[in-house]
Amino acid sequence: MPTPTSPRAPKSTAARPLLRRHRDFRSLWIASTTGRTGASVASVALPLTALTLLDASPFQVSLLTAAAWLPWLLIGLVAGAWVDRLPRRPLMLVCDALSFVAIAAIPAAHRLGVLTYAQLLVTALLTGTATVFFQTSYQVLLPRLVDGEDRAAANSTLHASEEAGKLAGYSGGGALVALLGPAGAMGVQAAAFAASFASVLGLRHREQRVRRPAAGGTNLVHEIREGLAFTFRDGYIRAFVLCGAAANLALMGYQSILVAFLVREAQLTAGTVGVVMGAGGLGGIAGAFAARRLGARFGTARAVYVLTLGTPCLALLMPLAAHTPLGVALFAVGYTAVVFSVVAENTLTATFQQDYTPAALYGRSRTASAFVNYGTIPLGALLGGALAETLGLRPAMWLTVALLPLCGLILLTSPMRHDRDLPTTGPDHRAEDDAEESASASSRSSVSSSAGT
Repeated sequence: MPTPTSPRAPKSTAARPLLRRHRDFRSLWIASTTGRTGASVASVALPLTALTLLDASPFQVSLLTAAAWLPWLLIGLVAGAWVDRLPRRPLMLVCDALSFVAIAAIPAAHRLGVLTYAQLLVTALLTGTATVFFQTSYQVLLPRLVDGEDRAAANSTLHASEEAGKLAGYSGGGALVALLGPAGAMGVQAAAFAASFASVLGLRHREQRVRRPAAGGTNLVHEIREGLAFTFRDGYIRAFVLCGAAANLALMGYQSILVAFLVREAQLTAGTVGVVMGAGGLGGIAGAFAARRLGARFGTARAVYVLTLGTPCLALLMPLAAHTPLGVALFAVGYTAVVFSVVAENTLTATFQQDYTPAALYGRSRTASAFVNYGTIPLGALLGGALAETLGLRPAMWLTVALLPLCGLILLTSPMRHDRDLPTTGPDHRAEDDAEESASASSRSSVSSSAGT
């Protein structure tokens, strides 16, 4: 007969919210959320700065987006190898400081009357480079701060708060542009990087000094190859990488011209642009919280299929945006559905990759994935700008959003097509289990042989 549990028994530590009981995770959470909020403000303010103050063309606006993501293609692989070698906390502090200086220079240049498009382009490149190192460091540091049992909760919390930051940044970005002007709103992003810097500074976790190879150049190339080999030989990781690359090409194809489309084609005001893009933040928050429930209900592998093949079909509502209540509503529904599916899928796959990827290869594997995933983002931005210049903004929106539901078909080539759930044990753990089972079997055989003798 089971023993009844006392109703007055104290709650376990695991029952307490992760943010309350884990100080370092709380610091990392604040840094991630404030940084994402500032980036969301800039994603509205930077294009509006180029459009309204410098009279930039749609292609020039898309080029700013491409420049922000180009560092993933240029230095992503090298960054992953270096992040696996270097202490992450100091590296993240340098990245926040560099981003703060670059962004704060924009309102300063505007006040002095010397702001140019070239400065915006250089700022996008510098902050994009800092993002490569910061995001890689943060992704490698997270599984070292949070134990395996808490990783799903940590990823859900981080994705939800980042989407809340996006919501505040997008909706507040339009209001800030109206109140402070596009360049003035960039000052808010600078303040967000300062807050992120302070939060990273508060991390108490200290990593051990990483072994530095004697022949740096040769070993660096070898380490990069190891990360690439694991990423593209493993059927699960390879499928996610290729699917993500295709999806990012389509996503950035429309996102690079989205502000120009909403302002010039749909005739929406800056405040309305912020509100409808902020609606996507609500979808992202819902997606982050719904991911674990969807995975538990349908299985994580099946949930990923729904999120990559099903809900993105609603993206076809976005090109119907117009300066009418119905047009605004259709765009908001389509945009929210896309953000919901992207965030929910990312939440599920982030936990999978943290559990599945060998710890020693995680940084290099993540940047190898990002090299392909994010490498298509500047290409997508240029594609969107080129289509907008040649065909017009609305036809370009139709063509790019139509690609989104097709990207999930790539996952049908992976081993997960036979699975209900994604594996929770990586190849390194399976090898250890096989070795232990083999040793145990050998031991049993030896004992049996001795007994027979």
